Amino acid sequence: MVSPEPPPSTPPAARLPGPPFKGGAAGRALTGFAGRLPGTTTLAGWAAAVVLIVAASPWATHPAVQAWRTVSVAIAVQALPFLLLGTALSGAINAFVPERWFTGMLPRRPALAVPVASAAGMVLPGCECASVPVAGSLIRRGVTPAAALAFLLSAPAVNPVVLTATAVAFPGSPEMVAARLLASLLVSAVMGWLWLRLGREEWLRLPARHGGHRPGRGRWEEFRLGFQHDFLHAGGFLVLGAMAAATFNVAVPRSVLEAFADSAWLSVLFLAALAVVLAVCSEADAFIAASLTGFSPTARLAFMVVGPMVDLKLIALQSGTFGRAFAVRFSTATAVVAVAASALTGWWLL
Repeated sequence: MVSPEPPPSTPPAARLPGPPFKGGAAGRALTGFAGRLPGTTTLAGWAAAVVLIVAASPWATHPAVQAWRTVSVAIAVQALPFLLLGTALSGAINAFVPERWFTGMLPRRPALAVPVASAAGMVLPGCECASVPVAGSLIRRGVTPAAALAFLLSAPAVNPVVLTATAVAFPGSPEMVAARLLASLLVSAVMGWLWLRLGREEWLRLPARHGGHRPGRGRWEEFRLGFQHDFLHAGGFLVLGAMAAATFNVAVPRSVLEAFADSAWLSVLFLAALAVVLAVCSEADAFIAASLTGFSPTARLAFMVVGPMVDLKLIALQSGTFGRAFAVRFSTATAVVAVAASALTGWWLL
């Protein structure tokens, strides 16, 4: 009787597709760890994997890498409690507060509803990711778009969690907290009034998705899902922002920083553009701004005012919710108004 031939062995390329990972067994183990993180495709999982891979790399003992690791971890650890609290409060508001409550608290005259909606951001916490769907839900329920957009800008910028985090990040500097509050309220109100004056209905595509509580889903389940989604996504942006800020502090030559930091206007514009690119959650951006010690207080204020209102993830969210035509116009105008308000407030208070 002839013995059956053994099955052909699996080629190495079939078992481990792609080029071999140069980090060896430790690197492959860390890559596998990223795949087992909750929400494999989330930014938080990959950001955590990057940190672990750097920690296990052969260059981990280099002084520059150690400094980078210390700064990035310190920023992330300082900001994490505020991010946790902010996303929890945002999820609770979205799940438990009836949407009709928002419409009942606003004046009927749109010009008066705009500043009221801006001030409502001080007592209704919300991160950037949550404010966009909430604003869309308000518009669909009859709230004037100008007021809803003013709330969209103010909620992630002036809520109690953000202001408390700013006070912790800038100890002994209450003027920085006051400057952030006033500049952010000014931007949100001005943008609401500008929409009343110049906005066109065809620019704004009304959202089709339902925000707030959904029938058939338990409110606690809705809170859990919303909190989990917001925390994982915002946490990933926080880690990336902390790593970018650490890289900025360690790798960028001092001469390059001085070229921007020594100029009053260039420093403001540079940190405003940096805030757009980094897309850091508003509950965490104060700690990154505080680490940029080579820049003026006004420039760091611009970083904290522009970031919660205009960044890459917000532009993408606004484009998907309200349409590309709206996102391009609204984000560009908001960035210009935010830089001007930051410069004016910083000159007055800082």
